[in-house]
Amino acid sequence: MSAKIKLGILGGGGDSLIGVLHRVASAMYDQYEIVGGVFNPNYDDNIAFANKIGLSTDRIYTDFETMIAEETKLPESERMQVVSILTPNFLHFPMAKTLLENGFNVICEKPMTTTYDEAKIIKKLVEEKKSIFAVTYTYTGYPMVRQMRKMITSGAIGAIQKVDARYYQGWINPIIHDKAKRSSTWRLDPEKSGISCCIGDIGTHAFDMVEFVTGKHVTKVLADLNYLYDDNQMDIDGTVLIRLDNTIKGVIRASQIATGEENGLAIRVYGDKGGLKWEQENPNYLYHLEDGTPLRVLKPGHDYNTELSLDGTKLPPGHPEGIFDSMGNIYKGVAKAIKGEAYDHAEFPTVIDGTRGMDFIEKAVDSHKKGNIWVDIDQ
Repeated sequence: MSAKIKLGILGGGGDSLIGVLHRVASAMYDQYEIVGGVFNPNYDDNIAFANKIGLSTDRIYTDFETMIAEETKLPESERMQVVSILTPNFLHFPMAKTLLENGFNVICEKPMTTTYDEAKIIKKLVEEKKSIFAVTYTYTGYPMVRQMRKMITSGAIGAIQKVDARYYQGWINPIIHDKAKRSSTWRLDPEKSGISCCIGDIGTHAFDMVEFVTGKHVTKVLADLNYLYDDNQMDIDGTVLIRLDNTIKGVIRASQIATGEENGLAIRVYGDKGGLKWEQENPNYLYHLEDGTPLRVLKPGHDYNTELSLDGTKLPPGHPEGIFDSMGNIYKGVAKAIKGEAYDHAEFPTVIDGTRGMDFIEKAVDSHKKGNIWVDIDQ
């Protein structure tokens, strides 16, 4: 049995949901060993958190710079092989850039950077260093999303005619209507989050989902964004018309002020022979629609699913799998790539997906500010 991959983590300490998600996902297939990192900016909190999760403090560092300096002194057989970046958005680029320059593979939370220009720099570095770089568009790891991709790209619903992606949340309502709160949260601070809140945070998930399941690239966007208050610099709701080519058109709807909504990501794709639809809050059901035929419901774990879907299914049919499993499948794909094993390129989002996501964010904001006009996405 090969040794486990040595994993370092930046951020995700305390009660961070994303921290728990990544740690559990990394352990799911017994491919990784967390060896250290910097979980919190305060060193005492950092040490306390490592003790809390039962991690040796030998490689818990005071800061990111110290971690790089100390890890690069170690023999290659001992140093971290991959580092997960779970920090606020504005730290993604400098951390990813330094890690790549020093020979580390990277797993990065989205958005990959805060600007498209930064994303292009990261993409170039990945190509130069021949590093493995994953961006955690988590929902692509669900077995039935992978099944959806394979069915669409193999022609099961015919030629694509319409795409509809929705991501509705309501979490920002208590913040956005309070001037003091909306002026102090990092999510609404362009210096820390970039130029977009809603589109940058969840709209980019919907954009990636569209490209993932269709196997095609969005070519143009026309956006109408909502800032709600004049003193708020970042969108908290938006509708984006999209074109994948002259005949495939669709819409991305994203909101963080959809009162009462929790995590309502959904994707529908319609072809000339049928349609498929999937919802993140009911992730084990993929609905297949055809004219003149009763609605079919596909579920994970059955032999009628594709190899890619079954590879990401850990439990027998009827046992629910969720977001931890989805992230675990992404970590599993990255492990295969790091170990030089064969893998399907749909097993984890890459630096290309992250770069296209940043282009989408900037072009959507640009479209809105120019008066809701069509803007090209770089190909």
